[in-house]
Amino acid sequence: MLRKAVIAGNWKMNKTPAEAKELIEGIKPLVRGADCDVVVCVPYIDLAVALEATKGSNIGVGAENCHWEKSGAFTGEISADMLAAMGVQYVIIGHSERRTYFGETDVTVNKRVRAALDSGLTVILCVGEYLEQREQGITAELVAMQTKIALGGVSKEELKKIIIAYEPVWAIGTGKTATSAQANEVCAVIRSTVKDLYDAPAANALTVQYGGSMNAGNAVELLDKPDVDGGLIGGASLKPADFAEIVKAASR
Repeated sequence: MLRKAVIAGNWKMNKTPAEAKELIEGIKPLVRGADCDVVVCVPYIDLAVALEATKGSNIGVGAENCHWEKSGAFTGEISADMLAAMGVQYVIIGHSERRTYFGETDVTVNKRVRAALDSGLTVILCVGEYLEQREQGITAELVAMQTKIALGGVSKEELKKIIIAYEPVWAIGTGKTATSAQANEVCAVIRSTVKDLYDAPAANALTVQYGGSMNAGNAVELLDKPDVDGGLIGGASLKPADFAEIVKAASR
């Protein structure tokens, strides 16, 4: 295997600090010894608790976003330097909910990627299409464009600190899931795009996750596909038993 599977939970806007501690304590024994990387990406308010609760475990901690500036008049924002100073290892950038509800663009996603890399964080970079774009037959072009813009100015060496998550927007929180063939096809497009930008070894070393309603029931089929290297897990990451089943599927 050229690359290790990464299963990352995206908690979104869920869990108070007390609830976060309880959830992590529930997950820890179920994923101990997993043969894949395990990450929980939690709301800012839960980061301190998550970092403490995961000490000595095999679970990494990530944030759900960061700003591109180091400091300044950006009320309500958090910088990558702030996350790194806490001990946070990962950050999700460009999630479709950030793009859809909060006006993030391919350009601002690229700026956030740059800031996160400069702070030493590992980026989980999200790309994906809306249903109408899939129906128009432009999924491959759109995902390739998002990938190229997001990776602008990123060196081949820095690429080692990036995970790309394919998340079809029409399959997030809807219960709909891309078929394993659809997921693999677009993950392969991402890998091919990275090959064109860098080279084959860089593309082959890149971890590409699937992030559209992966759950305990469909994880094995999705993760069996050659270009699907892990998952960015939403709802199922809030259920210890379900999350552990996905981790188990990635550890096969």
